Amino acid sequence: MSTDDPCPCGSGKLYDDCCGPLLASERLATTAEQLMRSRYTAYFYGNREHLWRTWHPKTRPAEVPLDSSITWKGLRILDVRDGGADDDTGVVEFVASYDGGELRERSSFAKRGGRWFYLDEEPS
Repeated sequence: MSTDDPCPCGSGKLYDDCCGPLLASERLATTAEQLMRSRYTAYFYGNREHLWRTWHPKTRPAEVPLDSSITWKGLRILDVRDGGADDDTGVVEFVASYDGGELRERSSFAKRGGRWFYLDEEPS
């Protein structure tokens, strides 16, 4: 990845101005959507450390599973409920496309100690 590459999260920003600093632990996400985008980018690049670090301690697995056979193609945010800088919880609904299909999920997030964490998938 280059500093001139667009961020895989679909924000329209350059990687270094978007998810790059979050994946490099240079700054924290300020919203649930920002964390969601950074987690998609981590899956895109296979960054298991960022995924583990941003998964809520109460729900994260001992090891984050990554499927190297999946090639991620894009992220569309469908809905955001709460999850702003002043909120403690939020929900982000998204579609992540990959070669051969797509993943649609409503993810719940919680802020703990001033940091956003992915909690889990909300039931449909």
